[in-house]
Amino acid sequence: MDVIRADRVLTVVRAPEIPDPVALAETLAENGIRALELTFTTPGVLDCLRKAAAVEAAVVGAGTVLTAEQAAAAIDAGARFLVTPGIREEVADVAARNDIPVVMGAFTPSEVMRAVDLGADAVKIFPAKALGPGYLKDLHGPFPDVELIPSGGVNAANAAEFLAHGAVAVTAGTDVVAPSDVAAGRWSEIASRAASFVRSLK
Repeated sequence: MDVIRADRVLTVVRAPEIPDPVALAETLAENGIRALELTFTTPGVLDCLRKAAAVEAAVVGAGTVLTAEQAAAAIDAGARFLVTPGIREEVADVAARNDIPVVMGAFTPSEVMRAVDLGADAVKIFPAKALGPGYLKDLHGPFPDVELIPSGGVNAANAAEFLAHGAVAVTAGTDVVAPSDVAAGRWSEIASRAASFVRSLK
């Protein structure tokens, strides 16, 4: 969480395949995005997690974690944080037992409160594009101390606005790590997009 707070960004990779997770993690970390979320929607994600977790400069976590079994397997594979798309009490329990941060997905105020009650270290507001940056400011009215991370529809054009409205960090998705670039190993393209995204946060 310290890395996410410092960089103010993490990236989520949703790709049908990740041929070289080490090169992916190195490329992102070298260009200012050290926190990398690999999701359970990617086949063979646990093997990818093991390989990417070996990159010293990167902080690699698991996303789209839906069950206690997935949470435990991800931690065993080297995940240093967990991300859920919604409220998942069993995932929060596994994270707490292993002293691993969990970023829990929520959208409504009631869901935000539930995520906090379950021990979420931060709350992922998804899909963020539905109501835009102003919604984070609205949520911070009743929840001034809850760390919010918007995800879904965040890009270099609007990321700074989300931060200005109270996000502790933003999630970079296909705007930085297009599945086709990941599959083809177009590291220079991903490096350029990551660097551009990071510059947009200033």
